[in-house]
Amino acid sequence: MTAGRIVLLTTTHRVAPGLLSWPAWQALRGADRVLCRDSGHPQLPYLRDAGIAVETGARETADAPALVAACAGGRSVVVLAGADGEPALTDGLAALAGSGRAEALPELELLPGSHDLPGARLLDLVQVMDRIRAECPWASLRTHADLARYGIEEMYELVEAIEAGDRAEVREELGDVLLQVVFHARIAAEDAEEPFDIDDVAGGIVAKLIHRHPHVFGDETAETADDVKELWLRTKAAEKRRASVTEGVPLAQPGLSLAAKLAGRVRAAGLDVPLPGPDVPLPGPEADFGYRLLALAAEAEAAGIDAETSLRAAARAYHEAIRAVEAAGSAARRG
Repeated sequence: MTAGRIVLLTTTHRVAPGLLSWPAWQALRGADRVLCRDSGHPQLPYLRDAGIAVETGARETADAPALVAACAGGRSVVVLAGADGEPALTDGLAALAGSGRAEALPELELLPGSHDLPGARLLDLVQVMDRIRAECPWASLRTHADLARYGIEEMYELVEAIEAGDRAEVREELGDVLLQVVFHARIAAEDAEEPFDIDDVAGGIVAKLIHRHPHVFGDETAETADDVKELWLRTKAAEKRRASVTEGVPLAQPGLSLAAKLAGRVRAAGLDVPLPGPDVPLPGPEADFGYRLLALAAEAEAAGIDAETSLRAAARAYHEAIRAVEAAGSAARRG
């Protein structure tokens, strides 16, 4: 007498219920019984619509010996697993397998019925953020203004991790930056006059990326990185209808980045704008240093070098040199 077959069918809550794989539907339709411990499982309404009879709360969903007995005579039983994967049942089956009765056990199969799509864990992040916003005494009171400084801090920490080449840290800091986006979008959803949510944010950037990449999604052609940059600037200028190349340049960004961004806009637009010098007076004794730094930032931009990154690299080297001198001094004092 054959021992039958047990199929543990797992699904992910991140995929819309009912979107099961073809092997999953084959297993369900070919089973003698379909069992599910959770009467509120999200797949149940769709299985019933498809004519699949599902028994909920049956003893066999929690009792491994009873489940094995249900497969007697070569019968096939599908167990629709809950979100936890049915650990009690699988532990019970494992115990039976190790009890010396393995020859009497049915064939066991773990069948993934649906798989997460790329980016599916973002849904978890949105759900977690919703709950935190609703239940956390601190998070529930935050505003956009409250969080602004954290966004700046997290971006700097990400840049530092990238420059240090620490991939684990880069991964963590990317998560912190992503949290800021989701947090702000959650706050925005509560606005009484102009609400928007994370789907609006994502939809907006998707539309913008498609519009600004006509060489990917349209009929334009761009064969080099320079072609892409020129096309991007042209598309962006037509889209924004700006009266000046300086529009959209945030003046609050770090000085070297600001200088390089302005110089890049001028160069891309083909404008002849001489760099200001001592003949354009600025208040304070720091004016000459400012003019020289501006000229260096413009020179770096023209050479394809990010002035801010270059200065940070030099400053990091200076940092290490300082530590080396301090260490040598400490060693000398100890000696």
